Amino acid sequence: MPLKTLIKDVQVTLAHRRTERRAHRQLCVELAAFQTPAERAELDLILSRHSSQDTRQIRDILNAQDYERQRTWPANYPG
Repeated sequence: MPLKTLIKDVQVTLAHRRTERRAHRQLCVELAAFQTPAERAELDLILSRHSSQDTRQIRDILNAQDYERQRTWPANYPG
């Protein structure tokens, strides 16, 4: 493989990875807005209409956010 082609392939791969990371961060921000039990129940209902394969990324993010909230709960508790 010529060096020029290799460099171009690496550039395309890196650009693709940056785009994926940006989209993932945006999805995390949007999902973080669902904080109350009612909001989460509504979101879970929506997700239940789709296959686990289709919703895996969303469920993984929600689980990570739940874990982080529980881990830092005393510090985040307003009372």
